[in-house]
Amino acid sequence: MDSAPFGDPVDVQKEEAFYAEVYRRLVAIMAVLGVCGTITAGIWYGWVMAATFLVGSVIAVLNFHWLKRTIEAMGGRLPSRAGAASGVVLRFLLRYILIAVAAYVILKSTTNSLYGFFAGLAIPAGAIVIEAMYETYRALRGL
Repeated sequence: MDSAPFGDPVDVQKEEAFYAEVYRRLVAIMAVLGVCGTITAGIWYGWVMAATFLVGSVIAVLNFHWLKRTIEAMGGRLPSRAGAASGVVLRFLLRYILIAVAAYVILKSTTNSLYGFFAGLAIPAGAIVIEAMYETYRALRGL
């Protein structure tokens, strides 16, 4: 019988290193998309659209980071401490409250800039598509 219940420790370390690298690349790609999208929105649509795109991008990156931490906490990777469960729930709720407040403030100022906000919120999807294309390229090249 295998002594390690979840597979070979070396394989687990390789897998964790792989996912840590993917996460690092995703955050970097989101940062690049956020900066490029902000500049593009500013040039084409003006500073209000650029600002709302930037706000949406920042919230999206924070949301992505908090989601990662929530998943880690639920998976038991974070050290067990008093109040850890309530912190996970609070961060979960805070993500959506933050998005709702930002959307409300932007909607009250001008409806058009809400498009920039929602486009900024979508940058994780773009980053995931780019990462998938990169991993497909690596797999086809045998890297």
